[in-house]
Amino acid sequence: MTKEYSKAGDPIYRYENKESEWRPPTYGEEGWMEKIVEHMEKYYGTVATVLHEIISDLIHIDVHHIRPTERHPYNVLFTTGMSYLPMNTPEGREDYRHAELMICLPSDWQISDDAFKNPDNYWPVYWLKMLARLPHEHHTWLGEGHTIPNGDPAESLSNTTAMNGIILLPPIRVSQDFHTLKIDDVHSVHFYCLVPLFGEEMSFKLNEGADALTNKFDKYQIDELLDLQRKNTCKRSFFSRWKG
Repeated sequence: MTKEYSKAGDPIYRYENKESEWRPPTYGEEGWMEKIVEHMEKYYGTVATVLHEIISDLIHIDVHHIRPTERHPYNVLFTTGMSYLPMNTPEGREDYRHAELMICLPSDWQISDDAFKNPDNYWPVYWLKMLARLPHEHHTWLGEGHTIPNGDPAESLSNTTAMNGIILLPPIRVSQDFHTLKIDDVHSVHFYCLVPLFGEEMSFKLNEGADALTNKFDKYQIDELLDLQRKNTCKRSFFSRWKG
């Protein structure tokens, strides 16, 4: 892993290939997963299905699905397993060593074994599982405002969008009480949403910082619910319509 810095002063990590040797998975302490599921169900609704891992390396990652409800009329996918091991956070960020990931998908998103045979439906699951392992495979960490491009050079996340990267943000369609789950007197789990980005937005974040990007999201009412047709907030032609 190599590190450099963006114009905004944030560290940029470039990861080499992970270790290829299989390592037995960690399943978490007794009751840990149940507390995460209970927390998610309290704020979003009952878990309908679980995508269980058959073969796991290092940590056992399951992806849980909550169907749309009247309170939250969209699909929610979330991980359990990422938080079973502490991340390698920098000094002063020890309280953020444990995290889980989620993504909010439109109510008509195709979620089934058959639908997931199509990469255009499956990519959110792939990204949840891949990012949940990344900090443990590379001895690093993921937290609020971190961005991850889809390759170098970055390619579109799927055939249905030009967005080609991800930023991790706390969800804003739910109470802030949701953001952190206190497991016990020592451990807390933080929850981050995967929010896809256009390449221009990724560049803007690297140059100006995550706060500047989320300010643009606030201005144009962009939140954690995935919208494959949303505007690119950093495309020059988009801004020109709002001048004056």
